[in-house]
Amino acid sequence: MKTLISTGTIATNRKARFNYVINETYEAGIVLTGGEVKSLRAGHATIAESYASFEKDGGLYLVNAHIMEYAYARGGFIEQSATRPRQLLLKHRELKEIHDALLKKGKTVVPLDMYFNQRGLVKVRIAIATGKHTVDKREDIKKRDWNRDKQRVLAHYNNGKR
Repeated sequence: MKTLISTGTIATNRKARFNYVINETYEAGIVLTGGEVKSLRAGHATIAESYASFEKDGGLYLVNAHIMEYAYARGGFIEQSATRPRQLLLKHRELKEIHDALLKKGKTVVPLDMYFNQRGLVKVRIAIATGKHTVDKREDIKKRDWNRDKQRVLAHYNNGKR
């Protein structure tokens, strides 16, 4: 039997901070069905290739997030696509801020992670982001490698003194 997640991280978008410069973050609720919540509790979700966009009705939707269908769902419910657009719940002021930011060139809304809060509700941390250029990505790789090497040298140096 699989263990269920009651609080904590469900899925993270590990490439978001590598591919984008994060400008501002928001915490949003998400509209889900019962089977989707059970599937999330089992940890069956990915948000790696997802993004958020405004639809015709003026709501902000999480597009291309993959939440697997719950395996033990009973018949009688409408089967829905695993990658269907899911509405994000934000305050009206926050929606306006995000909408105004998206009107600027080069801005996009990416999900950073999906998690259960203390009350057991599913939340999505989204960010207004700007795409990085290849040069910026290479600089990040250099910094990460240098910090890793520096930690190795310091660990070796400190172990030798003891």
